[in-house]
Amino acid sequence: MPDLPSPEEIEAARTPAGGWKRAQLAAWGVPWPPPKGWKDELTERWKAAPQDGAPPPPRRPVPADFAEEAFDVG
Repeated sequence: MPDLPSPEEIEAARTPAGGWKRAQLAAWGVPWPPPKGWKDELTERWKAAPQDGAPPPPRRPVPADFAEEAFDVG
């Protein structure tokens, strides 16, 4: 299971251009291309994770038609 970054770690990992590298997102368990709301999801999971080393709650599944919606140009 990937380590959950804190909100501060997410912001610190931004590239100079303001985005995130694919490898970094993969290390956090975020699919490529990153779905809308991925930062909020990581933050929610980080806040909900127990502090005693127990595993974090599971990720919500990415919709099966996500890629179609993301690349549909009309």
